[in-house]
Amino acid sequence: MRYLLAFGGLLIGIVAALAIWMLLPPGDAPPRSGAQAQDSAPQDGAAPSVTADPETEEGRLRVCNQTANTVSIALGYKAERGWQSEGWWVADPGSCKTLYNGRLDARYYYLYAADDVGGGAWEGKFFLCTRDETFTIFGVEDCLARGYERTGFFEIDTQNRSDWMVQLTDANRLGAVPSSGTGDEPPLEGELDPDA
Repeated sequence: MRYLLAFGGLLIGIVAALAIWMLLPPGDAPPRSGAQAQDSAPQDGAAPSVTADPETEEGRLRVCNQTANTVSIALGYKAERGWQSEGWWVADPGSCKTLYNGRLDARYYYLYAADDVGGGAWEGKFFLCTRDETFTIFGVEDCLARGYERTGFFEIDTQNRSDWMVQLTDANRLGAVPSSGTGDEPPLEGELDPDA
């Protein structure tokens, strides 16, 4: 008899939960992860694929590793205190890492990535300071004198959007400098002006 009462109580609980669930309004479907538009294709086949994510309120800068090897990524940008470089984010094959959360207030950001297994790098002509361990470094001047490495980053033009994604592929590794192909990019100077 005791088991029959326990079973009846369980059955009533399940029926009540189903009734409540059926009365709730349907929620919005989650956004589809594939809703990304290709923004600019590389003209020479050597530039990282750059994609604008759909606009979001918060914004972010993401880098996706489309290679078969793990890569380490460093980011450089102009912060309130001046030039700043940060690293390392480690992206496994086929994964994406968010390097910057929040609206992208600057138009230009700078990336350096290294293939941790096969060698090679995605690099450019804009030099910022890095080191082997995890780092946040302020300033771009006198990297070697301050005990850091001087590393060439490539420029990303976010076109003043709040969300941006860069895809690293095997085809654009080994010193490629990305270009949007519009012809209105700022010239590659080789050094970032610490006062800019």
